[in-house]
Amino acid sequence: MRLGIGIGWRPEIAAEVEALTGIDWVEAVAENLCADHLPGSLVRLRERGVTVVPHGVSLGLGGADRPDPERLAGLAARAELLGTPLVTEHIAFVRAGGPLTASPRLEAGHLLPVPRTRDALDVLCENVRIAQDALPVPLALENIAALISWPDEELTEGQFLAELVERTGVRLLIDVANLHTNHVNRGEDPAKALDELPVEAIAYVHVAGGVEKDGVWHDTHAHPVTAPVLDVLAELRSRVDPPGVLLERDDAFPPGAELAAELETIRGTLRSAARAGTVARAAVPPSSPAAPAAAAPAAAGAPAASSALPTPSAPSASSGNERDTEPLGAPRPGARDRTAVAQTALLSALVAGTPAPEGFDHRRLRVQSRALAAKRADVVAKVAPELPEILGDGYRPAFLSYARSRPMNGGYRRDAMEFVERILVSGGLPDPVAQRRLTHWWEDRSGPRPPGRTTRLVRAARAVLVGK
Repeated sequence: MRLGIGIGWRPEIAAEVEALTGIDWVEAVAENLCADHLPGSLVRLRERGVTVVPHGVSLGLGGADRPDPERLAGLAARAELLGTPLVTEHIAFVRAGGPLTASPRLEAGHLLPVPRTRDALDVLCENVRIAQDALPVPLALENIAALISWPDEELTEGQFLAELVERTGVRLLIDVANLHTNHVNRGEDPAKALDELPVEAIAYVHVAGGVEKDGVWHDTHAHPVTAPVLDVLAELRSRVDPPGVLLERDDAFPPGAELAAELETIRGTLRSAARAGTVARAAVPPSSPAAPAAAAPAAAGAPAASSALPTPSAPSASSGNERDTEPLGAPRPGARDRTAVAQTALLSALVAGTPAPEGFDHRRLRVQSRALAAKRADVVAKVAPELPEILGDGYRPAFLSYARSRPMNGGYRRDAMEFVERILVSGGLPDPVAQRRLTHWWEDRSGPRPPGRTTRLVRAARAVLVGK
């Protein structure tokens, strides 16, 4: 199945997405959708024949723990509700600690890179198989952007992805912006990664914007797509005609006209790269040793590589790498425990201020730590918009101070509650009106049930009388 050209659907730009012409499909963050009903905008898009793909962000398939059955069931329910041809997630870990390390559970609130080691690959492969068994449609996994590198890695990104596909049959969601991010931040060559990974396993492609600050590329999804990212997209298109290409935008949303212009730029990049590839193949005689094997079409008019969603292959009996004598389907003894210890040590350094694990770049760890705290502040402000309103300019410094000493051990809503509890327990606010509003906010969400309509009206009237 070909997906075509799409855009990330977000509630903030739902109207703009509906108004765009030439959109074949959209992608929605799975965790932002209810499992039993859809927002009206997605209903209308589906009625127009627009495919909707749920994109998960919280499974943490690269983590040491096996996938949470409830999270998997939730993703499966959303896939059924949407009638989607596939679901997607990330090659990342998002939490650590817990029973495997006999330590408190820590949440990153962000996608963190897994080490490209045999242990981590073993664990990831088993987790992917568990997820595949629980989902009603095929799964595709996305390469992530990273600020930090793990020491003593054993595989390149392309090798890691290639072996993952060979051993599980999982499909790939290749984010070209993330390949560019890893080029700037970790010195990794996007072209080499594309050469090494199995492009025939690509289900679709992400394109997104970012910004470079002090030599570090930040994958913000809040800036326009840059020329270097489009260059990586062209590199990919020179190797394969991807079944789908999608523009991601998660913040600082521009007007619909700007989104339409970015989509047209993406279309133009794909057309130009396809023409360039055709000319290049025509210029090389078929008998020349320089002619790549993929250049010969399978049939008249067929692209060099498959442009439809690939059929997952069965895991092979050998990955081409020595794996001792352990069966291919299970991690080697101790792999989960070793992965758990390593990931917990890293996440603890990032969110709890513990010493940095040996071999990491301390400056990059500080950058990542600040980025995690800033994201927590931003997301809490979105899930609890009353807090920036009540606290005013003091919200962000107060939250960042809280985040430095209180790692997140639950979701963002729980994080908001604990932040307010910290303020109230430590003496509250000097402004009595703000203190009253903050107390009511906490009481409304911590009680056995929310306050009734009369209580809310009385509070609102009282706030007006005391000069809100």
